Amino acid sequence: MSFAQEKSQPAAEISVRQFQAGDAAAFRRLNEEWITRFFRIEPKEELILANPQRTILDTCGRIFFATAGDRALIRLKDKEFEVAKMAVEPACQGAGIGRRLLGAVIEEARVAGAQRLYLETNHVLQPAIRLYESLGFKHIDPDRVIPSAYARADVYMELILG
Repeated sequence: MSFAQEKSQPAAEISVRQFQAGDAAAFRRLNEEWITRFFRIEPKEELILANPQRTILDTCGRIFFATAGDRALIRLKDKEFEVAKMAVEPACQGAGIGRRLLGAVIEEARVAGAQRLYLETNHVLQPAIRLYESLGFKHIDPDRVIPSAYARADVYMELILG
């Protein structure tokens, strides 16, 4: 089944899988769509989007795909990962795809022995923030926040797994 064919499947038939050869263009397109809708592509992001194999996968990170979305799990250090680059096609939003993706990411992190998941987002992305909160992510006290490489980051959250 092609990526375009997957888009029309009902949410109940969505399966989550890891990044495969040929997914780089879809990963880039999905992320550029949401980022440029709200913000702008930043230098760190350009490096990730240009080569997800080198910047995420080769450093023991993971990228997950569902019907019309993706999510990356980037290793920060031993037992800690950053959840980054959430993207669901606008036409498919609200169908539970983001919840399924994030659930798969959390499970994979547990299997990988992660003790903590971290994410950065922006206050304008309220549906995403509500999703993170509903799956157990907590806001980080401002005194514990390490400045982000992204100018748009103003919400910092974590999920303690272990």
